[in-house]
Amino acid sequence: MPATIRGKLIALILAVTVSRETVASSAPPGGFAEDASASLLLRNGYVYRDNQDAVRDQSRWAQAFIATFESGFSQGPLGVGLDAYGLFAVRLDTGKSRDDGDIAYFPTDSDGDPEEDLGELGLVLKLRLSNTVLKYGDQLPALPVLSYDSSRLLPQTFRGVLLESGETDGLSLHAGRFTAQNDNNHSGRDVPGRELDSIELIGGSYAFSDQLSATLYFSDIEAMARKRYANIAWRLPLAEERSLELDFDFYRTRYDRDYTQTGKDEDNRIWSLMATYHWGPHAFILAWQRSIGGFESLDDDGQPVTHGYDFDFGDGGDANYLANAFYSDFNRKDERSWQIGYELDLTDYGVPGLSWKSAYVHGSQIDTGRGGMASEREFYNQIQYVVPEGAARDLSINLYGSIYRASRDLNQDLNEIWLFVEYPLELL
Repeated sequence: MPATIRGKLIALILAVTVSRETVASSAPPGGFAEDASASLLLRNGYVYRDNQDAVRDQSRWAQAFIATFESGFSQGPLGVGLDAYGLFAVRLDTGKSRDDGDIAYFPTDSDGDPEEDLGELGLVLKLRLSNTVLKYGDQLPALPVLSYDSSRLLPQTFRGVLLESGETDGLSLHAGRFTAQNDNNHSGRDVPGRELDSIELIGGSYAFSDQLSATLYFSDIEAMARKRYANIAWRLPLAEERSLELDFDFYRTRYDRDYTQTGKDEDNRIWSLMATYHWGPHAFILAWQRSIGGFESLDDDGQPVTHGYDFDFGDGGDANYLANAFYSDFNRKDERSWQIGYELDLTDYGVPGLSWKSAYVHGSQIDTGRGGMASEREFYNQIQYVVPEGAARDLSINLYGSIYRASRDLNQDLNEIWLFVEYPLELL
């Protein structure tokens, strides 16, 4: 373990110990069985993707079952608990095209065909002392430097240990080490070519008030990169039903030379600032994002490819809290991008549970590594409906899609539509 991470871990443990002595806290009522819960999420997913310059008309349709069990904690100063999950997905239709087109619902067999089903089981042992919880096992961390990918049928999972502490009011701390990952389109961990040696992380967030909070995290991904993340979020109330929200996110990543294969460590800094003006059911969004630096590698054809902020491997497919993250993440080397967006909650218009989101993002001045500059743009729309009451309460329909265009030396033009229908069932 690197000395910097080890020192931060020791500091966190000491902080938790001191705060436990200074903050009076007792275990909440209940017990292992009394506070237990179990649920089943039925998730039906369909995706259509049309790569304008390559394979056309790719689609997949499948059904997923996500079962979870969470126990309470045993009585006493040291509470013991157990969580478990079962993930299973079955293929319904593969559409006209045999090519997956990076839809990645299922792994492919030796003939290149998608497999019929996909499944996984996981267990977590957890210990609680005061308001600090230690978990070991197969987990779904959702942190700025390690966040599971939930964009496909089944969630990505990670195996390791995670310490969560909430001893001080407004302060949330995390420290952990994970040594294996399971991608959301494979059974079994550490798919060849995407193995995770280890990732160590530490950090936390503090709410100064209901309007102002700050977040800071550090991580070290073995043989890949060292990362820092910072966030400041500020919400300013204005008139009745009006407010202004500012959200600043920053990542700095130092890539190891063994990962970049350039013979030297490379560096990327990327930040975004998003301003959201809330006016009743309306939200108007402006955002600016800037990527500085990166590294260069070779593709399968031996051509140079530049990278900016790379979050696709080692820290989860969703470990990106930046503003301009949709189909494209607008995170390439030296890229500058801006967004204009709009959100509407139609509850005030007589349709509770229905919402709409739209965004246009344009990125430019991208260093392609081939002596030129490139650009990209995306138009994103999302409609979501959650049944508010009745027999189908909490059933949700989420339809979203993108129209994406880019310079020919950067990426393929693409149109895509995703549809998820989810129905949660409480079993216990």
